[in-house]
Amino acid sequence: MKAVILTKPTESTEVKIAEYPTPAVKPGWVLVRIKSFGMNHSEQILRKSEISAPYIQKPIIPGIECVGEIADASDTAFTAGQKVIAFMGGMGREFNGSYAEYALLPAHHVFAVDTNLSWDRLAAIPETYFTAWGSLFECLSLTSNDHLLVRGGTCALGYAAIQIAKALGCKVTATTHRESKMQLLTDCGADTALLDNDSLKGQVLGITKALELVGIKTLKDTLSCMEKGGIVCNTGNLGGVYT
Repeated sequence: MKAVILTKPTESTEVKIAEYPTPAVKPGWVLVRIKSFGMNHSEQILRKSEISAPYIQKPIIPGIECVGEIADASDTAFTAGQKVIAFMGGMGREFNGSYAEYALLPAHHVFAVDTNLSWDRLAAIPETYFTAWGSLFECLSLTSNDHLLVRGGTCALGYAAIQIAKALGCKVTATTHRESKMQLLTDCGADTALLDNDSLKGQVLGITKALELVGIKTLKDTLSCMEKGGIVCNTGNLGGVYT
């Protein structure tokens, strides 16, 4: 099969497609014929730096999510040809991921779907919306009465979070570091769009919940914007600052 294979830190211009053995099935795992996959900041981090970590098996096929069809169901309850999505669970780090024509995946991280969406549209959903949902409801316990701040709103996860929060009935303030993307935030549904200069303290009022996607670079400032008893969920690290 054709696949992207990483062995060391690699710039995007150096990524190559190579031949790689199609994996053989084993109990509890299914072989998925990949039709499309989302691309995530997580995979960029792997490609540029995390690939050097000792816990990453090498060579590794990156990719933490995909959509496709069951090619071989092994001993699971899936059936050949069944439409599925898959994400996380070690994909692209503990074992080979989705940047390939086929992926051998643990059955407990593969989910059957019934949809008429095209493969490319379906591939935009799994990891992004799952992460947004978990951040908003499992961490922030978001309700319709909340005023949500989405810091770093013009990434895919930001768009998803804004859409979900507005569907719930929340008031949403979202930020971007690029003036050219301000309109995208309001088009997506945000009530207020702010140009982020890394200091929002004093610019926003009434924030009860915040989804921090820029990360450590702006986390302390986001905390300073919260109403008493507010909650911040730090899900992303678009700012590239670590501690």
